[in-house]
This record gives sequence, C-alpha cells and structure tokens, in this order.
Amino acid sequence: MPLYTKRKTKLHLQLTNSDQATCHGGQVLVDSLCRRFGLWQRLQNEPSLDPRKRKGAGFTPAANVAQVLFTLTSGGASLADGERVGQDRVLMNLLGLAKGADQATLGEFLRAQTPESVRALHRLNAEFVVWSSQQAKPGRWLQGGEVEVFFDDTEIEVQGHQFEGARLNYEGNRALSWQTLWFGPWVLDGILDGAGDVSEHLPVLLDEHQGCWQDRASYLYADSASSAGKYLNRIERGGFSRWSVSYNKWTDVLDRLAAELPADQWSAVPAADLPQEQYAWVKHQPGERAQVQKFATVRWKNEGDLMWRYAYVACQAGAKDLPQAVFERHRLKGAKEQGFSELLSGLDLHHPPCMDLVANQAFYAIATLAYNVLISLKVLELPDAAQSWRLQTIIRHLLTVPVSVSTHARYQVAHLCIPAGWLRWWRLFLDQWVP
Repeated sequence: MPLYTKRKTKLHLQLTNSDQATCHGGQVLVDSLCRRFGLWQRLQNEPSLDPRKRKGAGFTPAANVAQVLFTLTSGGASLADGERVGQDRVLMNLLGLAKGADQATLGEFLRAQTPESVRALHRLNAEFVVWSSQQAKPGRWLQGGEVEVFFDDTEIEVQGHQFEGARLNYEGNRALSWQTLWFGPWVLDGILDGAGDVSEHLPVLLDEHQGCWQDRASYLYADSASSAGKYLNRIERGGFSRWSVSYNKWTDVLDRLAAELPADQWSAVPAADLPQEQYAWVKHQPGERAQVQKFATVRWKNEGDLMWRYAYVACQAGAKDLPQAVFERHRLKGAKEQGFSELLSGLDLHHPPCMDLVANQAFYAIATLAYNVLISLKVLELPDAAQSWRLQTIIRHLLTVPVSVSTHARYQVAHLCIPAGWLRWWRLFLDQWVP
C-alpha cells in the first residue's frame, strides 16, 4: 500500500464572480416537490395570508413563505439568513423568484399575520402531510401496518421580557410552549403559545385531525404529561386502535395494588442471562378518569434492593397483547422523541425570530412545513440506503450542490455539479419531476 499523508494542495486558487454561481442548487428538489403538491398556488389562493393593501406591488405571500422555507431547507435559521438567501441572485433565478426580500420585509410579513392566517398555514401543512403519506410506500412510514401518532411538548426558551406570550417555566426561565402532534415521521400540527399545561392543546389537536387515522389501524404514544384522567378520557375517544401513555406521576395506589398481586399474576421469572423483570396487568380508576384504566406493569429489583421497584404504562392494548409487549412497543416512543429533537436542532428552532407571538407562530408554522418537505423528499424519493439520513445530512450532501450559469443566444443554462454516485439518481428525478 502506498503512503498517504497530509500535504499542501498543488491546485491554484482562482476567485470567480458569485453572480454566476450558487452552492444551493439542490433547492430545485425542494421546489419541485412543493410544485407537485401545488403549494405555491395554494398559498396564493389563501387571502388571509396577504396583508398588502396594494395587491399589484410588493412580495406575494407565496414569495415570502418560499424565501423563509428555502432559507430553512438550505441551513439558515434567522431572518438575516433569509436576507442573505434573497441576495443569492442565481438561487433566486433557479427557484423562480425575481428578487428576495430583506429581513425587515420578511419580519413585517410575519408580524402582519393573524390567528386566522396562522391556522391557514397549519391547514396547508396538514394537507401536505396527508398528501405525502398517500404518495409514500407504506413500508417506509407505517409501523407494522399501523399509523403512528405521537403527541409531545417542548419549551422554547427566550431571553428578555419582551417576548409576547412567554411565561416562567418550571426552571424559572421565560419560555414559549410548543405542543405538536405527529403523524408517522411528519409533524401534522402544532401550537406555539404560553400554555401553562404541557398537554393543554392535546384535545384540540385530536379534534382537528382525528379523521386522518379514523377507521384505520393506528397507535398513539404520549408521555406522562398526558397521563391525567381528563387526557386519558380524550385519548380513548380519539379513534385509535391502540395507545400507550407513560404513567409515573400518581403511583402510590398502583404500587399498593401491584404489591398485592399474587405471584401467579406475574409473568414467569426470566432466565438468568436476561433482565430480571416480570410483567402483569393492574387495573385502577385514577381521578377524573371516566372508567377503570388498565395499566401494563413491570417489577424488578436492582442489586441490594429488598423491595420491588415498579413502572407503569396506561394503555389500550390489543385483545392478545401481553403487558411485556405493551412496554416493548411503548419504548418506540423514544424514536419519536428523537424526531422532535431533530426538528429543533436540524432547523435550529431554539430561538424565535420575533418579539410578537403571532409572528413567531407564523414562522414556526413555516418551519414545520419546511421540515415536512425535507422528510417527504427523503421518504418519497431517496433510496433505501439514505432513509436513515438526518436533516443536516440531507442539506449538506443532497441540497448543497454547486450551480453555475452560462448564457446562450436565447436562453440560460444552469449547470449542476452532482457528487459522484448520485448522477443517475439526479437524472431520473429531473426527467420525471422537473419539466
């Protein structure tokens, strides 16, 4: 084998005019997917999104939303990044935008939105999710043939006292609450505000979207924040085939009931080389719960323990499900929580861009749509080997593609520099989806 080491490059460096090139050529894939869904026309047809008094001048809602969306899908995170994207004339031309707005204009657009227009953005997002799920191969997003629905909340911490809607959280920091409902790998809907109860919007979100999983095999995951009786009542009416909710807040009665179970109610003691856990069913009616609730229960002892330790999952199980199977399925909730973390970190959504609540709600609605577009691009179009790609991998290795423009007598040509190994995939995509 020859010797490989680090040496200075022998290449000569030469600078060229950036007005003839961009590094964001892969955004044509994002634009193509949005066009297939008809996103830009749907935005144009939504009157509540357009705050302009003179409709014949300025930036249309489709132009503003597109600029913010392309900013996020190219690795940007702020309105200042949006302005820089708008100054990339080759990219703007590549995406069919004659000019990009500056950050002040983008901010004015967001602040001019209303609760009605924010709901319209979320409605468009939900329509895109349903459309994407209908286009995707079932094996790429269903779990055992079931639609997976997931509800979760996160805190978006802010600095200063000027952020509208922010409140003090349990750590004493000012924060906004972002409660989201997931449909497979996509974010179906979300509500950003100052809600004090981390599951306050669960009933509203279920009411809004129950038709998406009604009359089909489905499974809901939720954490212990949704384990109060009133939320379990609403989940039970949600039309899910099965569901499981972490339960670790009010366990005194459950601990007593579990300790009173006879030995033959617990599963057999496992082999010595397996985790020493036993499983059983416990029934109890918590406060506010409309009826007796079944809990999958596990008990174990750590080294040196004299007393059993217990853990519980409130659930609606299948007719043949064992309590151990409920715990094994409920552990898949961890992958859903990782997806939420990926949404926040992959698009850098830890810092709201505006002081006004409605502006931040509009921004996060567009960010949700941007996330779903990237997920749909992966699920619908990328090969099996790329299904494990994270958002940043998609942005860096698929969407960050150099493009140079050359001018001919009657037209211009954009030359995309495709990485090795991806040329065939790009040719097939462009032949099929880009006219």
